[in-house]
Amino acid sequence: MRPIDAWLNEYGESHQNPTNKLVHWICVPSIFFSIVGLLYGVKLPLPVTDTLQLNLAMVILSLVTLYYLRLSVTLAIGLLIFSGLCLFLAQKIEDQGLTLWKVSVTVFVVAWIGQFWGHKVEGKKPSFFKDLQFLMIGPAWLMHFIYKKVGIPY
Repeated sequence: MRPIDAWLNEYGESHQNPTNKLVHWICVPSIFFSIVGLLYGVKLPLPVTDTLQLNLAMVILSLVTLYYLRLSVTLAIGLLIFSGLCLFLAQKIEDQGLTLWKVSVTVFVVAWIGQFWGHKVEGKKPSFFKDLQFLMIGPAWLMHFIYKKVGIPY
């Protein structure tokens, strides 16, 4: 496994343009949420509580957290908090009677259009064309900026 700094630096090479960076601040969390939303809709036959049923998002996010823990414990904690927020939002969307998968697919498509537009502005291909693991690095890359800003080592 490569050290987290190597991953973040390599990811950052194709994310220098301020417009592309801004697009990523909007689109990466949106894509992350949309995937959580799609997986949240796949209910598993095990209740977590009387009002909450285990779903595929919870299982996959557990595995994602393990991946992030191997890179950075502190970044994993931040991403776990963000994952919890995504789960909460997915539940709230369902509680409002909206069709979660439709909301998630719409967000996913619009956010990916934004991502590719941002890379067109940047003039560089997305990092995941080189290595699919960069799909996992994008959220950590954003989180590390937040950590730097508030003085949390990652």
